[in-house]
Amino acid sequence: MKTLGPPTAKDVLDFWLGDGLERGWCSDARDELWFGGGPELDARIQQRFGHLVEQAIAGGLREWEDRIDTRLALVLLLDQFTRNMYRGQARAFAGDARAQQLSVQAHASGMDAELATVGRVFLTMPLVHAEDLALQVESVRRFERLLDTSPAELEATLSRNLEFAQLHHDIVEKFGRFPHRNAALGRTSTPEEEAFLKDGPRFGQ
Repeated sequence: MKTLGPPTAKDVLDFWLGDGLERGWCSDARDELWFGGGPELDARIQQRFGHLVEQAIAGGLREWEDRIDTRLALVLLLDQFTRNMYRGQARAFAGDARAQQLSVQAHASGMDAELATVGRVFLTMPLVHAEDLALQVESVRRFERLLDTSPAELEATLSRNLEFAQLHHDIVEKFGRFPHRNAALGRTSTPEEEAFLKDGPRFGQ
C-alpha cells in the first residue's frame, strides 16, 4: 500500500483551493471548508498539515517564499490553517505577522499579479486579519481592485469578499484591534468592546 509522504506546497494548495488556481476560481463549493470550520475539519488539518504549520510559525520553509505559488501555500499555513488548528487560542494568530509581511512583499513586487483570482483573495487575507489600520485600508483597496478587474461571473463573490474586508476594517478603525481576540490573547476588553461582543462577529474564533 502506498504511504503518503510529507505534504508539499502543492498539497496545501490542492487541499484548500482545489482546481482554483487553474480555473481562476474553484469549480466546487468551498465556503464550508473556508468559513465553516468545526472539530472534524480542524482535526484533519492538524493531522495532515500540523508539522508544516509549526515549521512556518517558527520561521521555516523559507524556500517557499521564492515563487508566488509556494508563497501562497506558506501564507495559507500561517493565516488560514492556524485558525483551524488553534481555534479559540492565542496560537491561532501566531503566524499573522509573517503572513502579513509575505503578503505586503508580494503585492509590492507585483508577484500577486501572477496568481488566479482565488489565489489573490487568499494572498490578501492576512491584511484583512491585521490589527493595523494601514493594512486594513490596503486590504479594502486590494479587494476593490480585484472586484474592478475580475470577470463578471465573479462579481457577486468578490463583492462579498469586499464587504468582509470592509467589516474588518471598520472594527479595527473603531477599536484599534479585534475585540473577539481579547479572551484568547489575555487582553482586557473595554466596556465598549464588551457591548460590541454581545452581538458582534467573532469570525469563527
